[in-house]
Amino acid sequence: MSKRSEAYNRLASRFHRMAVLEEASSLLGWDASAMMPSGGGGARREQLAVLAGLTHSMLVASEMADDLGEAEHYGLGERGVGDDTEADAQWFATNLALMRHAHKRATALPGDLVEAQARSNSKCEMIWRGARQTSDFQLVLPHLEDVIALARQQADALSPALGLSPYDGLMDGFQRGFGADDISPIFSAYRHFLKENLPLAEEIQASRPKPSRPLGPFDTDLQEALCRRLSERAGLEPDHSRLDRSTHPFCGGTPTDVRITTRYDVNDFSKSLLGVMHETGHGLYERGLPTQWSRQPVGCAAGMGVHESQSLIIEMQVCRSDAFLTWLSPELHAMFGGDAALYQPKNLGHIWRSIERGFIQVEADEMTYPAHVIMRFELEKALIAGDLLPKDLPSAWNDKIKDLLGITPPDHARGVLQDIHWYMSVVE
Repeated sequence: MSKRSEAYNRLASRFHRMAVLEEASSLLGWDASAMMPSGGGGARREQLAVLAGLTHSMLVASEMADDLGEAEHYGLGERGVGDDTEADAQWFATNLALMRHAHKRATALPGDLVEAQARSNSKCEMIWRGARQTSDFQLVLPHLEDVIALARQQADALSPALGLSPYDGLMDGFQRGFGADDISPIFSAYRHFLKENLPLAEEIQASRPKPSRPLGPFDTDLQEALCRRLSERAGLEPDHSRLDRSTHPFCGGTPTDVRITTRYDVNDFSKSLLGVMHETGHGLYERGLPTQWSRQPVGCAAGMGVHESQSLIIEMQVCRSDAFLTWLSPELHAMFGGDAALYQPKNLGHIWRSIERGFIQVEADEMTYPAHVIMRFELEKALIAGDLLPKDLPSAWNDKIKDLLGITPPDHARGVLQDIHWYMSVVE
């Protein structure tokens, strides 16, 4: 083995170990949302902070920088590392480039900031649960202020190191290669499209007979059983996944141990079903990552933008297709009983393809869902720039959704407190 490939192999070993630490953090985060008693929050914050600090310290270590320099200077070997094809060599080269980028981001951030963010995000997320339940924004506000203040410190540190704006520096950690200037024209065009076409779609919809909705209550245990069956039929193997309940639906865990969660509404089974299928899309993407590159940067998800594309394809397109609804129809009737006509594919299609100006993003239809994303994007930029103070977020939220969809949330639970994301990190 050449000197140059020895340096690369040391890097690969360190990144493998860091990935294991990150997997442990992910499972601890899942447990905090799905299983952990509320009294465990303090200990969990410290666990997550220490793991984040350990990972960061490994990434910024001097030997990491030395091996990166050596591997880049000499190359990876004649054709990568070992007897590799030209295609394999490209994977090795890309992996090395991603290692360098991870190191560049990490060295811009002080270790104490990394640990402080882990503690702050964990604490704020725990407080958010109670705040959402009681629709009390003031309860979580001081903790959200800490999360945002630390995120601004992170953005200011990353900006000069990456040669990006502060907000783009944060975006880089979620979807590398895209910045606000890339996204803004797309969102601007969709704003214009929505303003013109949402009323037209509603007019067409109003001219048609209203669909008949199946009447509840729908037992949550039956909903859960159906959700498990649907997720498995979609391809998420039960020996590599779990389905549990949480305040906000999410997908976590690892590529071989996928953890998905949802919440249930006894009056509407579609919320849990579509939510689980959305999270199943995330899980399928994780299960489909290249196993030969497991625990290496090039074997990880390409970013949250890519991740969401996979989940939304399942939720918005597959689950609303005639083929899926034809398969689903007898499954629903067998599970819930009642009038079989209400579960016919045509009627289900009318229900699930309908347009509605709703308050909750995770329940939004194909047409209005992007409006919720646009709103968060614009508010996030203002928060990071300091143009919007956390205390003013509820009114800013209401103004944005009024502008985009013409509706005003009746309370914070259906407004600024509706989902978890800003209460565990600022940029989605």
